Amino acid sequence: MVQTKKLRKAVFPVAGLGTRFLPATKAVPKEMLTVVDKPVIQYVVDEAIEAGIEHLVFVTGRGKAVIEDYFDIQFELEQTLKARNKNAELSLLHSLQPTAGQTSFTRQQEPLGLGHAVWCARDIVGHEPFALLLPDMIMRAEKGCLKGMVELYEKTGGNIVAVEECAPEQAHKYGIVGVGETLEGGFKINQMVEKPAKGTAPSNFFINGRYILQPEIFEILSTQERGAGNEIQLTDGMLKLAQAQEFAGYHFKGQTFDCGSKDGFILANVAFAIERADIRPTIETQLKAIVEQLP
Repeated sequence: MVQTKKLRKAVFPVAGLGTRFLPATKAVPKEMLTVVDKPVIQYVVDEAIEAGIEHLVFVTGRGKAVIEDYFDIQFELEQTLKARNKNAELSLLHSLQPTAGQTSFTRQQEPLGLGHAVWCARDIVGHEPFALLLPDMIMRAEKGCLKGMVELYEKTGGNIVAVEECAPEQAHKYGIVGVGETLEGGFKINQMVEKPAKGTAPSNFFINGRYILQPEIFEILSTQERGAGNEIQLTDGMLKLAQAQEFAGYHFKGQTFDCGSKDGFILANVAFAIERADIRPTIETQLKAIVEQLP
């Protein structure tokens, strides 16, 4: 049966250690590293809110309390801004502030994989469909990736994953889906393979870190055996869910920056900086000069 229950909640797995960004992440969660002047997690939350998400669920770990603080009111800061008539800055903070009760936080006590992190949110999500947004991935497009996914979900129900195209020879590096019947904005998925052997991928469409999943995934994950890396893999759970429910792929055609890697993080800073009218005039000439000096 097609399931089209309204999508209200989004899960953000933010418990990762961020070892690729040491030593910075020894003290600062990787999700709080800034792209221009906003933390990476803010871009991902903005995408969810644009798509109509009402409840933000963060799966955190030790050392991540600053994320919870970031989404709270900072009384002393606001009072100081008011006293100094910093109205623009105050308005910016208010525009980013979630409403009371809009955020929930739960702990993943052990690093047992993405599937386990999702399972940790089960009691907060309840028996509802939910969005899952990987916080390392930030996207740039005229229409947010999750918003496009929601539009497809409202037509098809079931489960949706966002996909992008990669060079066929790079398909072995990603989770790849098989392409079935064409849909407006995407296609039905008839296969999912995690990092297929070279030359065996069913397509060059890879999963890019955005999902809409039905709540039956929680029951599957509760008994899911550990897979690759000795972790509970979400892909393994989705493969089981696909035996009973349909999956569709939303073809995202914007830009995705993997801010969990140094090169993706740097490229994101450059890309978002040159979009800013207040910054571009200052940095454009210097960026060109740096590029011209490359050997």
